[in-house]
Amino acid sequence: AKEVIEKFKDGNELILTDVAELDITNKENVDNFISEKKPEVIINCAAFTAVDKAETAGEIVEKINALGPKNLAIAAKANDATLVHISTDYVFGGNLDVSESHKEDDEKKPNTAYGITKLHGEENIENNTDKYYIFRTAWLYGIGGHNFVKTMLKLGSEHDEVSVVADQHGSPTYAKDLAEVIYKAVTMKIPYGVYNATNEGFTTWADFTRTIFKYANINCKVNSVTTEEYIEMMKVTQAVRPKNSQLSKEKLASVGIKFPTWEDGLKRYLKE
Repeated sequence: AKEVIEKFKDGNELILTDVAELDITNKENVDNFISEKKPEVIINCAAFTAVDKAETAGEIVEKINALGPKNLAIAAKANDATLVHISTDYVFGGNLDVSESHKEDDEKKPNTAYGITKLHGEENIENNTDKYYIFRTAWLYGIGGHNFVKTMLKLGSEHDEVSVVADQHGSPTYAKDLAEVIYKAVTMKIPYGVYNATNEGFTTWADFTRTIFKYANINCKVNSVTTEEYIEMMKVTQAVRPKNSQLSKEKLASVGIKFPTWEDGLKRYLKE
């Protein structure tokens, strides 16, 4: 989100780095980098997010999603820096009835390698530093890279109809909006802790797709299917997907920060 990066640059030195310069799984590398740069705020965007691949990828998933945040937390505390970390609804497991939304302190029951290792990452941060923000998000998409919206736009322009899962519920979240919330949290210095962070409102993947086609003026029929029907239809092996990814944003709203609706985020994304 370039606009948000520019905001961070206003009056501050902004250091953008990648794994070639900073390998978060290497404690010595992290300690040396943080002690040299002396940042006031560290924002960790690194994660192993390939949910299906994580089931068989082995120790690298734990290293990136759990050990990396631990190393950053230790270095942050040693240098009196604030750590910002992005987590996921997968830490809950997603079995809550869809009439309800997950609150930050709800019981954690991750049932995938991705969810388990992301929870370990959260715990490692909480156990190793006091100055941290953990933002749990879901259904994230943005300008760069592959995402659900881009995939549906392509499929919708190439086919007369598509089949999309309708029994998974959540909040499509525009990465730019998440970045804006992180900026506000840091600059407003809201209380440290864990916050749910998705666009407002809930939908299903199927209805999300219908809205994408509507806003993009694409004439393509969307057939609603269950997760099980989709797996059988596509002949794929999948890690368990949460049926309920709905996250309550009451805690964030209580400190004066609100997300736009997911429909508003989608309109701006398609325009931008």
